[in-house]
Amino acid sequence: MTALSMAQAINTALADALDEDDRVVVFGEDVGALGGVFRVTEGLTARFGESRCFDTPLAESGIVGMAVGMAMNGLRPVVEMQFDAFAYPAFEQIAGHVAKMRNRTRGAITLPMVIRIPYAGGIGGVEHHCDSSEAYYAHTPGLTVAAPATAADAYSMLREAVELPDPVIFLEPKRLYWSRQEVAPRARTRPFGEAAVRRAGRDATLIAYGPSVPVALEAAEAAAAEGRDLEVVDLRTIVPFDDATVTASVMKTGRAVVVAEAQGFAGVASEIAARVGERCFHALEAPVRRVTGLDIPYPPPKLEHHHLPNVDRVLDAVAALQWEDA
Repeated sequence: MTALSMAQAINTALADALDEDDRVVVFGEDVGALGGVFRVTEGLTARFGESRCFDTPLAESGIVGMAVGMAMNGLRPVVEMQFDAFAYPAFEQIAGHVAKMRNRTRGAITLPMVIRIPYAGGIGGVEHHCDSSEAYYAHTPGLTVAAPATAADAYSMLREAVELPDPVIFLEPKRLYWSRQEVAPRARTRPFGEAAVRRAGRDATLIAYGPSVPVALEAAEAAAAEGRDLEVVDLRTIVPFDDATVTASVMKTGRAVVVAEAQGFAGVASEIAARVGERCFHALEAPVRRVTGLDIPYPPPKLEHHHLPNVDRVLDAVAALQWEDA
């Protein structure tokens, strides 16, 4: 077991994938000699050479378009978008080609490629550097959307993403890059589509993914001091979605709060709340609550703490779940 930050775990996953499969290539803006803005790709060019890990022009649409051609011709490209909102110029490529190629060719052509996106806030950044854009990708059929919350999952899920025959949007929570965890070398956790119960409880379920998982866990610890026993479910992947684990948890607790950093309106949190409502209606003791970012463009750094879900907002949502002793 080795203590790794999430950034180190991702770096290790990329190195292991490059080492084990000559078809894997890593590229994007400043990922080569610099090692990326967050140093996630540090050392890969020195170790594997400029033909395996290299810099590209500042042209996201071109980066993804090149990856499409590579994937169609037998390579397994892993590209970095540098920041979440920087990917928007490439969205036409992603929605129009990456997501549709298998269906368009009736399965004759697959695109084994990974689009890594450092995403979400909590780092004191500004707009175009802190967006939570997962809803765009989750709404696009043909894409797998992963959002790890731990270093161990980041390693395991990125290795799986590289090995899959179809495209994966790999969302890396920037604020968790420096979070550390003991990780066994080359260890796999669980496959895509399986959520993880990070904390067992009986009174209510907190459902979260990516950067919101630590917030949910902290809120559950705070609630325990107030006599509430909260279960925390980490989705791990948004697409595929693990209805079974989420439903089983809410059927047990009878109450649910969805915690997500993105804006609330028409977001992934809304879809989760709807799915829980459909599947657990007769077991619910109260309406499903959502704790999300505000429906605004990402605010200036001094104001982001008002925008992001925090422990107090989660506890307020829990307190509103129609408790008999309230």
